[in-house]
Amino acid sequence: MSQRGSGYERKARDQYETPAWVTDCVIHYVDVNRVVWEPACGSGKMVRALVKHGLTVCGTDIETGEDFLKTGYLPDPSTATIVTNPPYALAQEFIEHALKLTKPVAGTVAMLLRTDYDHAKSRQHLFGKCEQFWTKVMLTKRIKWFEDSKGQPSFNHAWFTWDWKHEGAPTLAYGP
Repeated sequence: MSQRGSGYERKARDQYETPAWVTDCVIHYVDVNRVVWEPACGSGKMVRALVKHGLTVCGTDIETGEDFLKTGYLPDPSTATIVTNPPYALAQEFIEHALKLTKPVAGTVAMLLRTDYDHAKSRQHLFGKCEQFWTKVMLTKRIKWFEDSKGQPSFNHAWFTWDWKHEGAPTLAYGP
């Protein structure tokens, strides 16, 4: 399969800022009564979108000295949800680490990934063979990562969610 170039240089550490409408699509899967942690927050665009919905959010980033993958604890005792757009090359590690951190508090995890991320046989322990895999929220619009984009985006994305209290088969949902 060939891919077309975007015409933009690749951003260091995959720092692609998530538009607010994309974050709005995951709100129904976030526990609004507990602190949400955005561990790859960059300039804080996703944090601001979550706060707009009345959530208490802790935003950290490797650029400010907080390496999520080296953190062994949640940043606040009432944190139960981790929501992020992880660096694509580290997505599996982000998911596995987030699940490990949220297990003791029976929390939830939401990761923004390409829609086919769950297709890989090597990741089935996170999807088809994972009881905590809860919902895949398919975005019906493609994300424009740059406000001045002239072309059409190449990839489809979805929010993948896991919940330690989830029982039963995962569900499929659709965002705008």
